[in-house]
Amino acid sequence: MAKGKTYKTQTVGRRKTSVARVYVADGSGKITINKRELTDYFPKATSRYVVEQALNLVDVRDKYDLNINVKGGGTTGQSGAIRLGIARALAELNASDRGALKEAGFLRRDSRKVERKKYGLAGARRSYQFSKR
Repeated sequence: MAKGKTYKTQTVGRRKTSVARVYVADGSGKITINKRELTDYFPKATSRYVVEQALNLVDVRDKYDLNINVKGGGTTGQSGAIRLGIARALAELNASDRGALKEAGFLRRDSRKVERKKYGLAGARRSYQFSKR
């Protein structure tokens, strides 16, 4: 968190094994993830698109500065966790945006996780190759 900056709201988003803490302040649309710019942290355009989806839906891209701390998982999980955190923050800031965010599915936590590997199997469900002889 930046010193001296007052945040309007703080929310948490989760996806797979990623956890994102989103801090929202009035500003010019600057997105900082783990003290790095959005384009530096997510070089892939698809990840950046997922992060900005909720902001573009309610058309507040240039209204708020976002400071985000994210840990765990990979790029897909982290971008999904950030999207959920941003959507929750926007719904908290403006109750009239909640319907649009909910309809788009941005307020629903994606609970899918990797299934654990079972003993006697090659993966979670895949068995080893069967040899008759």
